[in-house]
Amino acid sequence: MTEFTPYLSLFGGTLIGLSAVLLMAFHGRIAGMTGILASLLPPFSSDWTWRAAFIVGSIVAPALVLMSTGQAIGYASPVPTPWLIAGGLIVGVGVYFGSGCTSGHGVCGMARLSPRSIAATAIFMATAVATVFVVRHVLGGF
Repeated sequence: MTEFTPYLSLFGGTLIGLSAVLLMAFHGRIAGMTGILASLLPPFSSDWTWRAAFIVGSIVAPALVLMSTGQAIGYASPVPTPWLIAGGLIVGVGVYFGSGCTSGHGVCGMARLSPRSIAATAIFMATAVATVFVVRHVLGGF
């Protein structure tokens, strides 16, 4: 069963969009998480400070929610850890060959009406739908 939280989802989506707009307005950069994170690995980017702040903010924000509301942001996965690791590696390969991730293409690229980002996001979504179908109905899992 999936928990449907329209108000929390709307609020979270609004914050993601706002952060993407502010990053573009103040730094002229696209908020693609994998690009931001990759630039923090050697060889370091010359503009690493805002990138580090962005990643730290992404990690600290849930802790602030917990401290201010007392409500933890729940996460549980019925998927075994090796499958999660394999999935992460597959996504990493896709990000590399797709020249970006869902945040860069899906949030920022589609907002700019980039044909490449629209195509990439359509492929992301179709792959997600196919994966859920195969795992749930063909493999009979999770």
